[in-house]
Amino acid sequence: MDTSQVRVHSLFSDFDIALFKTGKHFHLYNKMGSHPMNLDSEDGCYFAVFAPNAENVFVVGDFNNWNGENYSLYSRWDNSGIWEGFIPGVHHGDIYKYKIYPYDHGRIRMKADPYAFKAEKPPKSGSVVWKLDYTWSDQQWMKNRPVKNAHNQPHSVYEMHFGSWRRNVEEKRHLTYLEMADQLIPYLVDMGYTHVEFLPLAEHPYEPSWGYQVTGYFAATSRFGNPEELMNLIDRLHQADIGVIIDWVPAHFPSDDFSLATFDGSCVYEHPDKRKGYHPDWNTLIFNFGRAEIKSFLISNAYFWLEKYHIDGLRVDAVSSIAYLDYSRKEGEWEPNQYGGRENLDAISFLQEFNTSVYGAFPGIQTIAEESTSYPMVSRPVHQGGLGFGMKWMMGWMHDTIDYFKRELVYRKFHQNDITFSIMYAFSENFMLALSHDEVVHGKASMIGKMSGDEWQRFANLRCLYAYMFAHPGTKLLFMGNDMAPYTEWNFTWQLEWDLLQYPSHKGLNDTVRALNHLYKTEKALFHYNFSPEGFEWVDGGDRMNSILIFKRKSDVKNDILLIVCNLNSNPHNDYKIGIHTKQTWELIFNTDDPQYWGSGYEVRKKPASKKQEWHGQNNMLEIDIPPLSVTVYRLLSSIDEKPKQVGSKPKITKRKKLRKKNDINTQILLS
Repeated sequence: MDTSQVRVHSLFSDFDIALFKTGKHFHLYNKMGSHPMNLDSEDGCYFAVFAPNAENVFVVGDFNNWNGENYSLYSRWDNSGIWEGFIPGVHHGDIYKYKIYPYDHGRIRMKADPYAFKAEKPPKSGSVVWKLDYTWSDQQWMKNRPVKNAHNQPHSVYEMHFGSWRRNVEEKRHLTYLEMADQLIPYLVDMGYTHVEFLPLAEHPYEPSWGYQVTGYFAATSRFGNPEELMNLIDRLHQADIGVIIDWVPAHFPSDDFSLATFDGSCVYEHPDKRKGYHPDWNTLIFNFGRAEIKSFLISNAYFWLEKYHIDGLRVDAVSSIAYLDYSRKEGEWEPNQYGGRENLDAISFLQEFNTSVYGAFPGIQTIAEESTSYPMVSRPVHQGGLGFGMKWMMGWMHDTIDYFKRELVYRKFHQNDITFSIMYAFSENFMLALSHDEVVHGKASMIGKMSGDEWQRFANLRCLYAYMFAHPGTKLLFMGNDMAPYTEWNFTWQLEWDLLQYPSHKGLNDTVRALNHLYKTEKALFHYNFSPEGFEWVDGGDRMNSILIFKRKSDVKNDILLIVCNLNSNPHNDYKIGIHTKQTWELIFNTDDPQYWGSGYEVRKKPASKKQEWHGQNNMLEIDIPPLSVTVYRLLSSIDEKPKQVGSKPKITKRKKLRKKNDINTQILLS
């Protein structure tokens, strides 16, 4: 075969090949794919593709009128399965595919490049030669990220689907990456979110998959612009002090003929055993996690987004389907592992190596598992036997809480344990409380649609749910629109119902979330012990007849304590009594029943003080007023120690004051 248009050239060293073949090469995007360059004073492009079962691989594209006769890549001599070569005259922006002839003389494949940095805009499926070129301006964020993105900092995540947040109504199209930066960032800053999480932004052909059926793992979707424009959006988010999380999908991929499926006529990326390589729920294919080259591909992809796009967190989709061999399979449709268990040992090893690698290479990032079962130690370190994730979605809390708020008020007294049970296991993992996109589609109803009662009670219930969520231990996530309470489910084909904010009920709900975000960020007691029992104390979780929960949240600063009172029924209470061990004065700092949130405005005392009277086994009693269907938050103002250190000494009074120093709002002064 005449290969005169292709010159022998390689970006791979012997060490690169050794790493690749042992599953340890995590920077493959610098070697594989297409890379414009100048070779011996001649402009062109270097190509490299993994096709171990190929008899021949041609590069076809606009530059040769899609005729690859003289554009055959060279197979490396080292049995690595890599085909490579330099083609003069191919430039940045050219469209191409690989034309692959299998060894078994089967059907010729026309494949997109698995490592391409850009793809054609769907429904077209070609790869685009692209040299990533962007100058970042987020140095301050990246420097401070290990502190700002740490476990003991606030994480209030705004989850969003890029294509349906807002649209250009006049032109009936999506916003671009650059347009999104202009509109999204002011909203996030105003609402007080600390992070934004994008549903998958890697290239995908099927829009109803919401991005979860990826075909171009290294290509930001071209629907909204080019890669540098997405980088600009992320850069500007960082400059606005907002972290960026993306959904990452290593669990499965679609069977589109132009993509990864039977890439060279053989199962290169998917497991060849259908019991391990096919996902029955989504009619997709599952990666072969035990194949070293595929482990290199997947972890390299994680590195790519973290390095090239400065991503701060990877939310890993469908971890349960990765970890279990019998996930969504009936008896006889799966094979136990070598020890007779249902765990996919290769996949678990992959997840552990993924987490160990990215945490070691990228200071300050977080990985978050969407894991819907009780798989143990998901967010515990690998050296302790865990999977190594930084956080895990708290699916049990989500289900129990939504089920509780669906109940009519009269029945809630019989289900008090449903709402208190989460504390029994709240610190077994590093939990993120998520009310995500999955809860507002497919007939599940919108968040406001799930609430019980009449119109006012529904909004009061939803305000309570969100306030309870922000006061509960763990980090937070709300899907876009949840903070505006639309009655309709999320529709990925159009934009959110922004006109709802003109109505007092919806605006009040939106204002509630805004206030909760800012309260969460400024009150250290709400976030310092995100995942630790030191920050939580029950005061009374047993008043089931009134559906009232009372608990404290604490930070590591003495007397930095908040009292959270949740009234999950419509009856208000005057002079409600709480037992406390010392003489204390509290200040009301948040009330979901405030008229500005479309609450009833039930009158409550703003600075309740305790008095010397035994109550519930405590020496002192605090009386408060509790509005209907409300969550109220009190901050401790002063506390008197009733056991002086020396006889005859005066009681010691500690007061909590805020520094007025700018940007130091969480720092406390203790004055004695």
